[in-house]
Amino acid sequence: MKEQPKMGVNRTGAQMSPFDSTEMKSGIDAMMPPAPGDMSAMAAMRSSYIVESDTVGSVPVPGSVKGMLQTGMSALTGNTPQLLIDKLGERLAFERTGTRLYDALITKVAAVEEEGIGTISGERLMQIRNDEAMHVGLVADAIVRLGADPTCMTPCADLVGVESLGLMQVLTDPRTTVAQSLHAILVAEMTDNNGWETLIALAEAQGHDDIANDFRTALANERDHLQQIQRWFDEAILGDSLPASGASGTAGGDASPSIH
Repeated sequence: MKEQPKMGVNRTGAQMSPFDSTEMKSGIDAMMPPAPGDMSAMAAMRSSYIVESDTVGSVPVPGSVKGMLQTGMSALTGNTPQLLIDKLGERLAFERTGTRLYDALITKVAAVEEEGIGTISGERLMQIRNDEAMHVGLVADAIVRLGADPTCMTPCADLVGVESLGLMQVLTDPRTTVAQSLHAILVAEMTDNNGWETLIALAEAQGHDDIANDFRTALANERDHLQQIQRWFDEAILGDSLPASGASGTAGGDASPSIH
């Protein structure tokens, strides 16, 4: 069954040919003695690039009079509205990617359904996927309420786009198993939970209690997602060895045995 790793013709390890490996190492030692010095020159060069470089983009100036007034008033009271807008842009980009990650997982689960994939429910997966899509709208609405533009690419939105590229590659690779795909989703959900907690703290600190309350509902959804994905991942890895009481634990709270 594809879900289980198999012993094959993997020849990447040195132990596959110990005599040749020893000969190769002795040849390298003879032909390429250790170079003098250390990594300080490389570190100095990188440091100069860091000092001289610009930032990853900027937070756009509000495009409406309402947005300009709200941003100005917030700044006058000692807040940093640009930070909140930047992190909102980040969450918007990540939730959009999360929706696509679940689209890819749903396709993979449907493709291997006959091989046996534990208690993974296509209906439950679609529900989680729809939650992610709903969160996109929730964040976009919050950005508009602050007078900003949800279509702008903020610095942190750009950053998470790069960060999540590897996760998308895992999910869309036809060779990866459902278990391997669940591991990538688990990484995304852990990041997602932390992101919502940060947003709630920022919104509260800047006096946007209504937005913070809306985001608490989203965080509750994400915690459920995390527990569910953790459970499915544990099932895929441990199988019959999984304790009857549920997964061994999840970040941020007790594990839930609920599946559907």
